[in-house]
Amino acid sequence: MSSIRNDHEVARDLATEAGQRLLRLRARHGFAEPEVLRTLGDRTSHEFLFSALGRLRPSDAVLSEEGADDPARASARRVWIIDPLDGTREFAEAGRTDWAVHVALWENGELAAGAVALPAQGSTLSTVDPPWLPDERPADQRLRITTSRTRPPAFVELMANRLGAEVVPMGSAGAKICAVLLGIADIYVHAGGQYEWDSAAPVAVAKAAGLHASRIDGSELGYNESDPSLPDILVCRPELSGMLLASIREVADRDGAGPHSVN
Repeated sequence: MSSIRNDHEVARDLATEAGQRLLRLRARHGFAEPEVLRTLGDRTSHEFLFSALGRLRPSDAVLSEEGADDPARASARRVWIIDPLDGTREFAEAGRTDWAVHVALWENGELAAGAVALPAQGSTLSTVDPPWLPDERPADQRLRITTSRTRPPAFVELMANRLGAEVVPMGSAGAKICAVLLGIADIYVHAGGQYEWDSAAPVAVAKAAGLHASRIDGSELGYNESDPSLPDILVCRPELSGMLLASIREVADRDGAGPHSVN
């Protein structure tokens, strides 16, 4: 892979190649030993991405879910934030396609580039060519909220009932944000625990496409912080954001369904 590529292309190409390696690993190993497959997937993708970034962008820092955190990256100007295998549980389940590879670049306080590979779906969404966002969604179409299939926030069901929305459980955070980008869902909301690598790449693509992305209280999503915990997120079409943030405020504390409680 040539080093003469812009950052958007590097993110796209590395995420895509890591995804292809994961597909080959999945096919070769099979699903009889899911824990072993998950471990191999995490390690295989991390080692490829870390090595490739070291070769292509040797002066940049890297924050990876699967790597030791170097405190020096907090003062770095450029940091690649990667999740080598987002949706590890789904990766090790036959037939599931809701897992992803995330590669993002944070530069001077902002997400500068990003890519989310969806290998089992045969696509990569990136800031090279962000998905086209229709000007408006059909007014008579029922809202669809995608959220965690294993750790849904307790308030999501209350919010869905209030809005008359359908809840669509899904695996990887990247797959869920891509579902909003592709019109499969209208809203992604999560609370109760995540890290920067879970959302950096998909948020970079979402923002490039014109979607709203924030914390569930409406504040900015911050990256390359000394503590990489980033426990909640809302991604949606921009015209829905005000209504959704208000709805979250109204329902989050009802019936003990605090904003970071999970079902």
